[in-house]
Amino acid sequence: MQFDDKLLHQMERAEQQVEGVFKQIEKTIDANQWKVIQAFQKHRVSDYHFASSTGYGYNDRGREVLDLVYADAFGAESALVRPHFVSGTHTIGTALFGVLRQGDHLLYITGKPYDTLHKIIGKPGDGLGSLQDWGVEYGEVALLEQGTPDWQGIERAMQTNTKVIGIQRSRGYDWRPSFTVQQIAEMVRFVKEINPEVIVFVDNCYGEFTEVLEPTEVGVDLMAGSLIKNPGGGIAPTGGYIAGRSSLVELAAYRLTAPGIGGEVGAMLGATRAMFQGLFLAPHLVGQAIKGSTLAAAVFEDLGYQTSPSWKEQRTDLIQAIRFTSAEHLITFVQGIQKASAVDAHVVPEPWEMPGYQHPVIMAAGTFIQGGSLELSADAPIREPYIAYMQGGLTYSHCKLGILTVLDYMTKKNLL
Repeated sequence: MQFDDKLLHQMERAEQQVEGVFKQIEKTIDANQWKVIQAFQKHRVSDYHFASSTGYGYNDRGREVLDLVYADAFGAESALVRPHFVSGTHTIGTALFGVLRQGDHLLYITGKPYDTLHKIIGKPGDGLGSLQDWGVEYGEVALLEQGTPDWQGIERAMQTNTKVIGIQRSRGYDWRPSFTVQQIAEMVRFVKEINPEVIVFVDNCYGEFTEVLEPTEVGVDLMAGSLIKNPGGGIAPTGGYIAGRSSLVELAAYRLTAPGIGGEVGAMLGATRAMFQGLFLAPHLVGQAIKGSTLAAAVFEDLGYQTSPSWKEQRTDLIQAIRFTSAEHLITFVQGIQKASAVDAHVVPEPWEMPGYQHPVIMAAGTFIQGGSLELSADAPIREPYIAYMQGGLTYSHCKLGILTVLDYMTKKNLL
C-alpha cells in the first residue's frame, strides 16, 4: 500500500512519541494475560469442555466451567456467560430487570446512560415493558463540567427506595473521560457510606482488560458486558456476560431464562470453544487496540484536533474520541476507517436512522463479527459537536493502516 512520504514521516514521529506509553500497555497485557491463564488452570480447562450441547443443555460442564473461569478472571463470586445474550444492551437490561422490582429506584450517577438504554429505562405507562413501565422509578445525576461525579448531587438524589446505583464506565457518545477502576471504587465507597445495602451496577462495556483490575474487584456488586467487545477476543460469535455477587447473578439468570431455571440450562450452540479462546486472547488483543487508539490520539493532536483521551492520559476503555469541525470531516473520517478494513472495504458507509439512537448514526464496521467493536471500527451520531468515536483493532498494524488510510482520504478531499 502506497502512502505519501509526508504521512509516513508523520506516523513515524507519532510512534516515537508514544513509545513510553506502549511499554506501560505491555505491562497491563502481561498482568491480565497471566490472570486469565491462572483462571483456566485453576478450573482445569480441557478440550472436553469445548464440546457442544443440545436441547436443554443440562449438565453442560463446559458452560459451567466457562462461568467459573470468567468469575475468577474478574474477581467476582459468580458469572453468567452465554451466547443467548444478543448484545451489550440486552445483557445490561437483563441484569437490571433481574434485580429491580416495582417501587424500587434506579439512580445513574454518571449522567444520562448510552442511547440504547433509554428505551430500557423508558417512561411510566409507555407500554413497552420498560423499567418505568413496570413501576421502577428512575433518576440520574449529571456529571460536573469536568466530567467528574457530582457528590453533593448524588447524596441529594439517593432516596430511601434507591435499590440500584448505575455507573457507565465508558464515555458513550459524550465528550467526557471514561472512568478508571479507582474512580469507580471511590463511587462505591461514597454510595455505600450513605446506604450499605444499595446495589452498585456497572456497565463495563469497552472496559475489560484495559486496566489490571475490574470493577468487581473494588466492591462493585454486579456488572455486565458484551462478548463482541473486549472479552470475546474477536472470536466469540455473539454473547455477553454478567458477573458479581452470586445472589444477584442468579436473579439475572432467572430473567434470562425463567425463575427456578436460571443458569442451569441453555445449550451453547457450538460457541463454547470460541468463548474460551476469545477470553484467552482478549488481554493481548485489547492491548493492541489500546496501542492503536493511543497512536490515533498522538497523530490527530499533532494535526491540531482535540482528542479524548489525549495520548498521554490513562486509558480505561477502548474508545478514542476525536472532535472535528464539520459533518463532512466526521463522515470522511469514518469512511476512511471503512476503507482500511479487510472485510467490506469496498462499502461506503452513510449516516442512517439506526434503531435505538436519537440521531442519524454513521458506522464503519468492516468486521468479521457483525458489530464487533474490538475490531477496528468507528461510529458517530451526526450532531454537533462533530465527534468520531474510534475503537478496536485486533492488531496494531491494522490500527496503523486505518489511521494512514484516513489521513490519505482526508488529504485527497482537501480536509487536512
